[in-house]
Amino acid sequence: MRSVPPGWETDLAILEHTGAVVEHHADHLVVRSPHHREFHWGNFLLVTNEDEVNDADRWVQAFDEAFPDADWVAIGLPRMPEADEPWVAHGLALELDEVLTTRTLPRRAPLPDGYTVRRIGGRDWDQSLARSLASNEGTDEHDPASFERFARGRLQARQSLSDRDLGAWFGAFTDDALVADLGIVRCGTTARYQDVSTDEAHRRRGLAGHLLAVAAQWAADGSCAQWVIVAEATHAAGRLYRSVGFAPDLGAVQAYRTPRR
Repeated sequence: MRSVPPGWETDLAILEHTGAVVEHHADHLVVRSPHHREFHWGNFLLVTNEDEVNDADRWVQAFDEAFPDADWVAIGLPRMPEADEPWVAHGLALELDEVLTTRTLPRRAPLPDGYTVRRIGGRDWDQSLARSLASNEGTDEHDPASFERFARGRLQARQSLSDRDLGAWFGAFTDDALVADLGIVRCGTTARYQDVSTDEAHRRRGLAGHLLAVAAQWAADGSCAQWVIVAEATHAAGRLYRSVGFAPDLGAVQAYRTPRR
């Protein structure tokens, strides 16, 4: 099997930390999270051979055979196909994620006045869940009932990683209200960030930059020497990550069809 780019490599490591099973085939992987079926990117197919990314028919069929009861399709690709029409014909959208890496600690932005930062634990987790549910309600991106099941499953996975000290989530608080957070997970000597989020009313104050450095130091204290972060290719967050020391690496492509609502 060919090597997996850093974005997908750390995704797989985190999934295995949380109980996923990875089936290895000559040119692809099948990833299953039987305990968390609502997590579509925990139950997906990952193509590992760059020469095969244009064969949409084959990979959609392979996904259907691996997940015959799925009402979604999730296929990871190591690069963007030469044409998107074969994928669109199956109802899939292609999305390129920008993967950035660094081998030096990200530069720490100062913490603005009026905020405190701490590792998330205890009742903080309830605030984290409430923020996720409120964000989805505001965007109406996902069916509320299925998203709540997904969010609660994700929360349990995060708590497990934190309890085992494989990962840590850090939050910025004002008047004890959680307004920004992110996670980081140790994948051997590489650390992968998770879900950088700041409430709209508290953006552009340096909270995310500060949390990035706090989390990086935690991972460095656990013997990590490389940091990986992923952002949508068109998202402004990439500029922030570059400003604190990250540089683009091999991207990751998702071919995805959502369930019908």
